[in-house]
Amino acid sequence: MNYVSRQTLERLPVYLRFLKSQCIDGPINTSAKTIAEALSLTEIQVRKDLAAISDGGKPRIGYITKDLINDLEDFLGYKDVNDAIIVGAGKLGKALMSYKGFAEYGLNIVAGFDTSDEAVGTDEEGKPIFHLDRMEELCRRMNIRIGIITAPADYAQRIADKMVKSGILAIWNFAPAHLEVPDNVLVRNENMAASLAVLSKHLSEQLMNS
Repeated sequence: MNYVSRQTLERLPVYLRFLKSQCIDGPINTSAKTIAEALSLTEIQVRKDLAAISDGGKPRIGYITKDLINDLEDFLGYKDVNDAIIVGAGKLGKALMSYKGFAEYGLNIVAGFDTSDEAVGTDEEGKPIFHLDRMEELCRRMNIRIGIITAPADYAQRIADKMVKSGILAIWNFAPAHLEVPDNVLVRNENMAASLAVLSKHLSEQLMNS
């Protein structure tokens, strides 16, 4: 796999989503300029990003749209199915377990874990919810490498430690907590509080200027 920066990696799914939205009735070919103008990015940046994952671009022709979509999906691993587990079977955890859109991105949530008597032994969209004590056994038996944390912040580090012990190599963390993990484990934080702060600040500035 070619090396790309974290910033490029975050832009590639945006390009893919745009191209898929254009694919049915759109032109057979596309270009870095077209993508850049649609997404309010610079043409140089888009061209550089695409060059890192595809050699299909031609002068004055651009890319064949369907081929570029395939290159993006291959690079991002969306054609591979990655099994994952969720710890924290509350409202957010269950919502993620029932979301069918993850399949488009190669993510398959196979089970949830919790310690609540109300949650353990139930299922969400046919996906079982086990007691947390069973996580290591299941992860190692099924060779699961992705863990999702939707538990309260106070429990997040202990859950992360348990995930690492279970062989998890990538953690998607929805808990508002900083996680300490080994260097070989990637943590992606979804900080909803930070996002809300940015939205609120923007709103207040716009109202002050109106």
